[in-house]
Amino acid sequence: MDAIELLKKVRRIEIKTRRLSDQLFSGEYQSSFKGRGMSFAEVRPYQSGDEVRSIDWNVTARKRTPYIKVFEEERELTLFLLLDISASTNFGTKNRTKQDLQIEIAATLAFSAMGNNDKIGLILFAGEIEKVIPPKKGKKHVMRIIKTILEWEAATKGTNIEGALEHLLKIQKRHSNVFLMSDFLGDQPDRNFRIAAKRYDLCAISTFDQKEMVLPNVGLIPMKDAESGAIQWVNSRGKEFAKHLLGRHQETQEAISALSKRSGSGYLQLDKDQDFVPPLLNYLKSKSR
Repeated sequence: MDAIELLKKVRRIEIKTRRLSDQLFSGEYQSSFKGRGMSFAEVRPYQSGDEVRSIDWNVTARKRTPYIKVFEEERELTLFLLLDISASTNFGTKNRTKQDLQIEIAATLAFSAMGNNDKIGLILFAGEIEKVIPPKKGKKHVMRIIKTILEWEAATKGTNIEGALEHLLKIQKRHSNVFLMSDFLGDQPDRNFRIAAKRYDLCAISTFDQKEMVLPNVGLIPMKDAESGAIQWVNSRGKEFAKHLLGRHQETQEAISALSKRSGSGYLQLDKDQDFVPPLLNYLKSKSR
C-alpha cells in the first residue's frame, strides 16, 4: 500500500468510526468504564462534621490547627487494544476481511476513549509481538494507532495470544480496559488470559467468516493454510470435510467462550460481515448496569 492510498484509507476509517464514536459510543463508553479508586487531591481546614480519620496529622501539627485530606475519584483510564494481525485474519470474502472488522472496532473504541480524555495503547501480535505503542492521549496519537494498524504486515507466523497477554501484564501494571481481538485460530489462551481478566476489564472479541465453516459446493478445490502456506486439495462436496470445518469452528468458539465465562471477562463473537455496533453497544450497556 503506497502512502497516498494509506492516507485515503486512514481518512475513510476516521470518518466512519469517528461518527460512530461521537453519536453512539462515547456516552456508553464513559458510563461503562468508571474510574478505579480514590486519589489525593488537597488538604483543607477541618470543618464541623468532617470525619476524624481524614485528619492529616502532619499538616495539623505544622499549622497548629486541624486539616483534613481531600480525595477525589481517580477518573483517568487507559484503553489497551490487542490486535491479532496473523495471516489468518486476512481471510475474507466479498472484499472484506476479519482484520477489516477488527480495525473498525479498534478505531471506534480509540475515538471513544479519546473523547473521554483517556489514554490509548496498542499491541499488534502474530506469532510474536510485532508492535507496541505505549498509552497516550489525543487525536494525533489515535491517528498514529490507526495508521500503524493499517500499514503493518506481520513478520512472524502463527498466533501467540498468551504471549501478547504476557507482554501486556509486564508493561501495564495498573487496571485498564483491554479489548483482545483475534480469530483465535491456533493455540488457545489460558493462564495469562485468566490473570489478565482479574487485573483488567478484559473483553475478547472473536472474529470469523462464514466461509470458514461452509465451503461452496464446487467439487475439488485447493485450500491454502494462511499461516503455513501449505496447499491441500479437498472435495468441497465431501460430507466429512464439511463436518470437520463446522466442528473446528464450533470447538474454537466454545473454548474461548467457556474460558471467558470462567475468567469473568467479556466475550463477543462477530461475523466479519456483521454490523458490530449493536453487540458492542449491548456489551458496554451491560457493564454500566
